[in-house]
Amino acid sequence: MSQLSLFDAEELYEFPKDLLEYKENFLSREEADLLKNKLLETAPWEQRTQKMYDKMVLTPRLTAWYGDSKYNDFEADKKPTNPWTPELFTLKQRIEKEFGCQFNGVLLNLYRDHNDSVAWHRDKESRYGKRPVIASISLGQTRNFDFRKKDHHKSKYSLPLPHGSLLIMKGYLQENWEHRIAKSTISMQLRINLTFRLINIE
Repeated sequence: MSQLSLFDAEELYEFPKDLLEYKENFLSREEADLLKNKLLETAPWEQRTQKMYDKMVLTPRLTAWYGDSKYNDFEADKKPTNPWTPELFTLKQRIEKEFGCQFNGVLLNLYRDHNDSVAWHRDKESRYGKRPVIASISLGQTRNFDFRKKDHHKSKYSLPLPHGSLLIMKGYLQENWEHRIAKSTISMQLRINLTFRLINIE
């Protein structure tokens, strides 16, 4: 696991391997380029709404959901699940084989520029299980993936996620840590993030 830099300081922090695994070049440059271009052209990108402070607001990014056909109501709006494409299914199997985990769906996020983001959160919903394993592939623009302890917000750390990198979150990370992709004051190109998940469907 690579070290994460402390916000606004030179101090470094190394997450335990039972919480995070990281491979900077999990996909080759060619593999990452081909997948990014394919998803940009073919994924059914949508801008969803979410409730925030008793108001429904547009999420500052686009999303698409793929997975097993028997799971057909991801998120509150009950959108149909898009069937696995050959590329996504092959990538799912590759991660499962290498890391000994299992997934039945993948959420795609498209960050169009520096204005798109995802706020501090934990993937702690009961549908993910008590201690979920989430595998995150990054394509395109390098963005900082920020972490902070849920009960100690001054402890904040950041890990740049470049094109073709893989980050696996597991163990009790979702219980004790929050994460985000922040808006940037620096101009950014687009980034696609694939988050493979195991959804409880019983």
